[in-house]
Amino acid sequence: MRGVEVEKDFEVEGGGFNLSQDFPQAVAAPVDSTEMVPGFNSSGASHFGPKRSKLAASTSPLPEDEMAGSPASAPNVPQPPKFATAAEERLHRKRMLAAAFRLFSRFEFDEGVAGHITARDPERLDHFWVNPFGMHFGQIRASDLILVNHRGQVVEGNHPVNGAAFAIHSQVHAARPDVVAAAHAHSVFGKSWASLGRLLDPITQDACAFFEDHGLFADFTGVVYETSEGERIAKALGPHKAAILRNHGLLTVGETVEEAAWWFITMDRSCHAQLLAEAAGDPVKIDHAQAIATRGQVGTHFAGWFQFQPLLTRMLRDEPDLLD
Repeated sequence: MRGVEVEKDFEVEGGGFNLSQDFPQAVAAPVDSTEMVPGFNSSGASHFGPKRSKLAASTSPLPEDEMAGSPASAPNVPQPPKFATAAEERLHRKRMLAAAFRLFSRFEFDEGVAGHITARDPERLDHFWVNPFGMHFGQIRASDLILVNHRGQVVEGNHPVNGAAFAIHSQVHAARPDVVAAAHAHSVFGKSWASLGRLLDPITQDACAFFEDHGLFADFTGVVYETSEGERIAKALGPHKAAILRNHGLLTVGETVEEAAWWFITMDRSCHAQLLAEAAGDPVKIDHAQAIATRGQVGTHFAGWFQFQPLLTRMLRDEPDLLD
């Protein structure tokens, strides 16, 4: 089966790692500072951006990143990098974008020229970095990315921008100032599930990351070229980490590129799992209280960032040219 082959390809042995130690060329030099990378300080205020939003409908008495069993509660867990300058953070975001595209290629999320991942610029907050229109995900390097402004104009780079990428992502970034990155692609299982016009059910631990934290855009009007359509999609996304676009595919967002990319990967797999489960029978749903508690363990901003790290390690070892 296609999904089984992909999972085997990404089997990772061993425990955690420190990205800045194992791959110093991939991370801008960290500094000794009390300020954290956007979205990870105690107040929610960002070093280069606005205050982050909280997950909706949380019943946890503790911040979700601190719940027992969550990645952040374990000792000696790697933390997101800190940056001395916006230039260092920009380089990091671009390199993580390139890594995310290479991973999307490995997972066969590419479909011709469709699909895009964006990262907000840390200084020009109404600008975002995105893949060049027509370039294969598996060939993208950090230096290939283009910078697009709020009018859809390419202000850095020598390639055109996908009109759909601008129409959707510009409106998501505008509506959600807490969002650094957004990912959309026409993955097989994502678009298959999207054709049902339904939200995912909490039938697995992994699917609980999206419990009461994803929206449904229950319409389809063709290829999205108008920002008015992107605005409607952003409204359907609401305060959540993801949205299902009916007859179209998945959209995920995050406070880091790594988080947004991971949510897309695991959401596509959750779609696959539910399609298989419903083909076999009537899957048992996890009860509301346990689904909420599990979301607080596997569905936090930090959990999304951290779960991307083993895949990132693999990509940096296999395809270090993505950093160029």
